[in-house]
Amino acid sequence: MAKSCKGLAMELVKCLSETDCVKVQKRPYKECAGEKVPYITSECVGLRETYFNCKRGQVILRFGVPDDMS
Repeated sequence: MAKSCKGLAMELVKCLSETDCVKVQKRPYKECAGEKVPYITSECVGLRETYFNCKRGQVILRFGVPDDMS
């Protein structure tokens, strides 16, 4: 994992660890990360979107954008 997104990933894990999805329902982090409000907080949803956008940006930088999008 690239360093630029690692901090976001750690924040997301920390945020998810405080949710009922992980604490009460004992579901895996990966499963809870795909949930929406009210199962996880809006803060976690925002962190998830920011993290996914970070990872998407790295893929685009690494592989480039296709010339022909049609």
